[in-house]
Amino acid sequence: MKIIFADKIASVAQHNNLGNELRVSLDIPCEEGILLAVRILNNKSRYNQLELTSGRMSTLKEGDIVIGALGHRNALLGYSGYLPKDLKAGSSIQVLNIGGVMGICDSYNPDVGPPFNCEVLGTVLDFPFLGQRVGIPAKVGMHSYDETVALNVSSIPIIAIAGTCMDSGKTVAACSLISRFRQLNFNVSACKATGVSLRRDILSMEDAGASKTMIFSDFGVVATTPYNGSPLIKSLLNQLALDLPDVIVVELGDGLLGSYGVQAILSDQEIRKSLSGIILCANDPVAAWGGVKILREEYEIEPTVVSGPATDNSVGLDLINNMLNVPAINALTNGSALGDLMAKLITSDCLEVQYEN
Repeated sequence: MKIIFADKIASVAQHNNLGNELRVSLDIPCEEGILLAVRILNNKSRYNQLELTSGRMSTLKEGDIVIGALGHRNALLGYSGYLPKDLKAGSSIQVLNIGGVMGICDSYNPDVGPPFNCEVLGTVLDFPFLGQRVGIPAKVGMHSYDETVALNVSSIPIIAIAGTCMDSGKTVAACSLISRFRQLNFNVSACKATGVSLRRDILSMEDAGASKTMIFSDFGVVATTPYNGSPLIKSLLNQLALDLPDVIVVELGDGLLGSYGVQAILSDQEIRKSLSGIILCANDPVAAWGGVKILREEYEIEPTVVSGPATDNSVGLDLINNMLNVPAINALTNGSALGDLMAKLITSDCLEVQYEN
């Protein structure tokens, strides 16, 4: 065990309440979510920031000692990397995302350039009991989740936002929706259910007016998969439902085709039945066509509305409305209309539930 002084603590360690003076072990278990101390070995001019536990962005520099978490990533527009099988002090590892997830990078998008390379210093130790002298490896998360959990949200309306790809406008749509709901005096909770740990999107949801937000990493998961996607979203929804919001907005990170568990979630009948509506965000009209086709044919889900860059002007709006027979509304320029449409939907659902009861 040795003492180090961290320059920057990544947001993936949000719930660990770490100070800058930390004790680390040279014994490194290679498990997702284990907190690592590393030294940055290079400078970058692109994709060179780290999200801190405060939510602020900080530019990484050569020599910085950073706290992040072991994990994997499979990003089309970023880095792809995997969890190493073995690590020791002095080993090399790479920063895979802005939230501080670290692994062995095996591929990257040219737009972001090669990743930060790091020297592993050790495993951050946690001392959960007063006076304890022998620490245990620190792991991310605040809650635990049950792989067999059942969904228990009563009659609270849930709006899901899915996309054809990363960066397809999902968070913009979520924030526009939340903002309009708040103007209509709805108490809104929100979460990001899939992807790789990064709090930026749920912070934007809070800024838009969500009273409570959560992300999958609150349950100790740094990157979702087809195996944990369904129990994680159920755990998130159950937790948010305890505060009895008027509506819950859920962003499904990544795309309809990917490795983060969106397909498993949409295949789950219990989850599908709980959805009051689904917004599909698409980058272009062809992506919108494919996304609508997948939702209808693979999951028997009728999308409520299409948004995203495919709806940036009248060309895309007309194509989607006329060819797909789905309403198309741009969240950036017409967020109120998007919110009003979904508000009518959930209000109608609530009235139906009251009538049935």
